[in-house]
Amino acid sequence: MELIQAIIASIIVAATPLAFAAIGEVVAEKSGVLNLGVEGMMIVGALAGFATTFETGSPALGVLVAAAAGTTAALAFGFLTQILLANQVATGLALTLFCLGLTALAGHAYSGQATPPLQPIPIPLLSEIPVLGPALFAHDALVYLAVALALAAGWFLRSTRAGLILRAIGENPDAAHAIGYPVVLARLMALAFGGALAGIGGAYLFLVQTPHWVENMTSGRGWIALAIVVFAGWRPERALLGAYLFGGVSVIQLHMQAFGIDIDAQYLSMAPYLATIVVLALISHDKTRQRMNAPAALGRPFFQSS
Repeated sequence: MELIQAIIASIIVAATPLAFAAIGEVVAEKSGVLNLGVEGMMIVGALAGFATTFETGSPALGVLVAAAAGTTAALAFGFLTQILLANQVATGLALTLFCLGLTALAGHAYSGQATPPLQPIPIPLLSEIPVLGPALFAHDALVYLAVALALAAGWFLRSTRAGLILRAIGENPDAAHAIGYPVVLARLMALAFGGALAGIGGAYLFLVQTPHWVENMTSGRGWIALAIVVFAGWRPERALLGAYLFGGVSVIQLHMQAFGIDIDAQYLSMAPYLATIVVLALISHDKTRQRMNAPAALGRPFFQSS
């Protein structure tokens, strides 16, 4: 029973940074912007948050600074793609490469340093349920925040005027602009939201998973988050479930040898990334589903006329 509790709790912890990044990217892509810089926003948020937490001893302040750093990186991407009309794919890749290089250089001084971890907050009564209680309801505040954000983002996109406008912009920005909606501003706000959540996802890595700074500690999680967005059909609640699925793959591969399954560690480490490739390959064959769920203007530049 204790092993099962540990595995479930580990899956939730592994999924949380993916959930933050994926939920933020769902909202950004719903506006019609394809930001491939999620990995870069996560790593720059991780470094900014780590440095702040290390210097101040405050994990809460570290999370806020991480969100601000992710937002800054996202707005830089937004300025290049929405104002200067740079290619979104190339700019996103460049953002990731730039942030990886920047954090490798700036983070050298913090290599091997540790920060105070984020403390768990057990939910009264629920955390006392046998077996599942400690595994599901005795986590840190960011785990609960990720669940709340998934539900809130889904409600926002489906049931609010602002969410419907954002979706309309993602489907046909020219028509939205023609009736007076601020397309560029809405896209920048969506990108800022996605950047903030990616930064928080990066901060979660050192606050809970690895309480010290390691170069390139995101280890491709930003790319997995992008796959989750497609896997989830651009729906925030499904993105949360997708994060748990991919988090489960990454955790279970660590426990396979403990269950007596003799597989080389290198192959087990490949499992989450192979799952990412498989999901993208399977979905790419379903053109109907892609047309039904993906924003029609995703990745297309918008030329604003006066």
